[in-house]
Amino acid sequence: MDMEGYQPCSVLTVSAALQREKSRQIPAFDYTQKENNFIAARFIFECGIKLDAQPLTIATAAILFHRFFKEADVGGYDVYLIASTTLYLAGKVKDDPLKIRDVINVTHNTLHRGSAPLELGDEYWNMRDAIVQAELLIMRMLKFEVTITHPHKDFHFEPSILDYTPQHIAVACINLALQCYGMQVPYTDEAEILWYSAFVQDLQKDQLWEIMEKIMEVYDNEPETA
Repeated sequence: MDMEGYQPCSVLTVSAALQREKSRQIPAFDYTQKENNFIAARFIFECGIKLDAQPLTIATAAILFHRFFKEADVGGYDVYLIASTTLYLAGKVKDDPLKIRDVINVTHNTLHRGSAPLELGDEYWNMRDAIVQAELLIMRMLKFEVTITHPHKDFHFEPSILDYTPQHIAVACINLALQCYGMQVPYTDEAEILWYSAFVQDLQKDQLWEIMEKIMEVYDNEPETA
């Protein structure tokens, strides 16, 4: 493959793209009406944006959340407590510290729209203790393995992101963009050497399309808002 003039996508470029996504307005949604992993991941992104967390911090929180519930029964835990805790933990992991009081007030207000910040009373201290205990639980459940490589922001809403390597997901995102915009590149379709073989050697076409379909399903799952 002719790679002359190829410019790899840098971390700064990815971060800039995520920052643009971060600036988008998220429509208000009543999280008390529905509870599942997709909605909880949406909750993480909304709260992360309100906390002015870095994009990779928010993405890390989403992955930590999905990894936790890959090991745990979703019915056995408060998903919004775990979601709030993964935001707090992700701030530490990505050296983007979030104050626990800010996390408590933002997540509480997002769950209970229009509510005032919590006073330093029983409800606040109970929630603070719950987050501290949940942080320890998450760390133990994940065996203290919290280093994460991120392939694509929007796919973080879907737990199946854990089923594929970041490299495969990145290639699927590029290929999906090419398909959406009708762009043609060399070494596609029935070519003996495919364009993405310069990046990954073990990605089959059927798996590539499987990942692309799952990414597209993420957009179909976005809940309707009033």
